[in-house]
Amino acid sequence: MSAESRRVTPGEWSHRAIITIMAVGAGAYSLYLAWQGAGYYALPLTDRPFHPMHATLRPSGHVGIRLGFFAALAFACLFFYPIRKRIQTLKRIGKTKNWLNFHVLFGLTVPVIVTLHSSLKLNGLAGMAYWIMMAIVASGVIGRYLYSQIPRSVNAAELSLKELQDQAASIALALSSQDVFSNGDLAKLLEMPRPEVVESMSLPSAVLTMAGLDLRRPFRVAALRRRVLGTRDRWTTLGGLRHSGHLELERIVDTARAQSWLNAKVLFLNRAAQVFHLWHVIHRPFSYSFAVLVIAHITMVIVMGYF
Repeated sequence: MSAESRRVTPGEWSHRAIITIMAVGAGAYSLYLAWQGAGYYALPLTDRPFHPMHATLRPSGHVGIRLGFFAALAFACLFFYPIRKRIQTLKRIGKTKNWLNFHVLFGLTVPVIVTLHSSLKLNGLAGMAYWIMMAIVASGVIGRYLYSQIPRSVNAAELSLKELQDQAASIALALSSQDVFSNGDLAKLLEMPRPEVVESMSLPSAVLTMAGLDLRRPFRVAALRRRVLGTRDRWTTLGGLRHSGHLELERIVDTARAQSWLNAKVLFLNRAAQVFHLWHVIHRPFSYSFAVLVIAHITMVIVMGYF
């Protein structure tokens, strides 16, 4: 977790910039449409034809139909990531995590666009497709979290338990040589369930426990900072949640955070892999069934003359 290991390359900066611009652009446009059409979307379906924006915002309206086409295009882009994993030539283009970032971005954008495209008319085939889509989004968010629980090396191969344990031991050695925090100070941050308890957990309980540890970690790190920060620094760091600017302190805090993160990954590696495998079994059928419903919906729209 040294400064060198966290250094971001120009390629990474450009990727982050593109992702950020796309996310902000899609979010801003969606908020604009939601704000402009709030009065229309709030009306009962029987009253909407009399609203001045009906011709624009209805699913087959000037804006509505364009949103539908954009949603279909964004949904098609979701399949680039799984296709890349199966085609050797594509594997050499870019980094896996960058492709995954675009996959996540499109996955979060599609439901927002579809919601606006549907103008909240969720009946029949379109309604069925909509709720399947929301189930895909929910499972995708869970899947992305599980993916982050399985640490990966530079070449994207999964790290073995032995490699994780070696990394944790190396960081523990570095942490033991510091004299800013006592073992008691670090105990709360490094506290973990016992391995036998983790192995006896059900898969849902294991996921919730992993998530709980990750959610608590920033607050435990903040508590660690507060032990050595003065009153002024506590205010400027929002109670220790932000970087303090003290280089030596932050180096030790980063090391302690890394130790906590690795301890959790070592502890839950097998359970995370089990849940991730099960997640694939659930996520894929939902995705394929939604694709079939999208094609059926577009076909019906064309056949019935809405476009």
